[in-house]
Amino acid sequence: MTTIADTALASLDAEGRLLCPVFKGETKPGYFGFRGEIALKFAQQLSDEARPPEIRFDQVMIVAKAGEPTIPFLAGVALSLEHLKLLCEVLGDKLSPSGKYFFFAGNLDISRRYQIAYGGTTFWVLPLDEATVYNELRDLFNIDRGDLKKLDTAGKLQIVADAAAEFSEKFPEISFEEGLKIMGPIKIPENRPV
Repeated sequence: MTTIADTALASLDAEGRLLCPVFKGETKPGYFGFRGEIALKFAQQLSDEARPPEIRFDQVMIVAKAGEPTIPFLAGVALSLEHLKLLCEVLGDKLSPSGKYFFFAGNLDISRRYQIAYGGTTFWVLPLDEATVYNELRDLFNIDRGDLKKLDTAGKLQIVADAAAEFSEKFPEISFEEGLKIMGPIKIPENRPV
């Protein structure tokens, strides 16, 4: 049985950054997955009270391989494109040049998609309006709903990760700095799903 300690997610777990797990376990032999939130910036704590993070990466989907120092697949949504910098700081050397990383930004024009090189890797950067990261990825990777119906959460997460590994569509390339110039104001979501 693969545990989180066997993967690149171990230090994130030890730092208390993996929050609100919808799923946290083995997806298939040798692989461990997580769905939930990643704390990007912790709130200042007063005494022993637990406070929610100031900035988080939501609707996160991660799959990591046992014994590998990097994360091959990651997707999630942040309120602002500028939080990509924080995500890269938190993940550091867990990012791989060959990894498949999908960053949905709440303040991007709904008709735009980009590839942004940052933190030693490349991110597919997309807007997220009303849908969920899971549904957007399912559409992006052309995964048939019928293929997912009989699967549990672990199986669905692994199917999405496997499809991401095969994904090679190119989006217009821009720099992170260019992205910051074109992003819109942060929209405050209400009752967004995990």
